[in-house]
Amino acid sequence: MKNDFKGNKQSLPSKLCAVCGRTMTWRKAWAKNWDSVLYCSDACRTKKPKQKNDAQT
Repeated sequence: MKNDFKGNKQSLPSKLCAVCGRTMTWRKAWAKNWDSVLYCSDACRTKKPKQKNDAQT
């Protein structure tokens, strides 16, 4: 299967990083899990806000 992408990055979907707010443009590596991508880098992933677990109270 040949990739027919010609380099028009403006037509690709994008969203903001949950930590730093940087714009992330769709990548082929994220094709299967684009809806679950939240962070632009490993650095932002380590800085993610900690979630409270209310089930333990």
